[in-house]
Amino acid sequence: MDGRQRYGDRLSRTQELVARLTARIKEGVIQPGERLPTEGSLVQTYGVSRTVVREAISRLQAAGLVETRHGRGSFVLAQPSTTPFEVGEAGELTIEGALELIEFRTALEVEAAALAARRRTGAQLADLRESLDEFAASAGNPSAAVRADFTFHLRIALAAGNRYFADLLRSFGPGMIIMHRERLPANPERFARTAGEHENVYAAIERQDAEAARAAARVHLANSRVRLLQAQQAQ
Repeated sequence: MDGRQRYGDRLSRTQELVARLTARIKEGVIQPGERLPTEGSLVQTYGVSRTVVREAISRLQAAGLVETRHGRGSFVLAQPSTTPFEVGEAGELTIEGALELIEFRTALEVEAAALAARRRTGAQLADLRESLDEFAASAGNPSAAVRADFTFHLRIALAAGNRYFADLLRSFGPGMIIMHRERLPANPERFARTAGEHENVYAAIERQDAEAARAAARVHLANSRVRLLQAQQAQ
């Protein structure tokens, strides 16, 4: 491998690390004022060299996302605030409010999925896969299931490449996941269907099929509405 190839590989790894860290900041995983993981931790987590980590942090600084404080590390900077659009915890919503929220999410997320299929990067696809795996591993853990479910939908919005999609979903927070925390993983068959619907959306985004992504997202949210009504009737 000549010098140009090595430089190109390092550049590609740096770009991917920048994308992954930027996504964590925009998702709120790393909050304003919090310190980024240490250089050694980033090397271990992402399997890159210290040079790649340093270059990535330098780019985050240039983008105004972090600042480095001598001897203390790099810290996330506050981003321009958005107007909160709170929906509250799932248990606080009336059935009518929950159904209205699903209608609203359908109008928003169906198109976001189509745009994500057209625009997603390799790093964003890897993040989507990660959130699906976390959801699959959360059976029996309601809080983890809700977090992973919300993260999957938020990462689709981020992959759409239009900040308004992600800003709005982020302002909703995990409360937009309508299934009550104690019910989401309780029914294995229902949980498996939800996971399968997520996989269908992911598969369409992976192969960059915008129409299939749009259809899969619509089916998932329509089925979420049906599951909500069934759960309500069962009560």
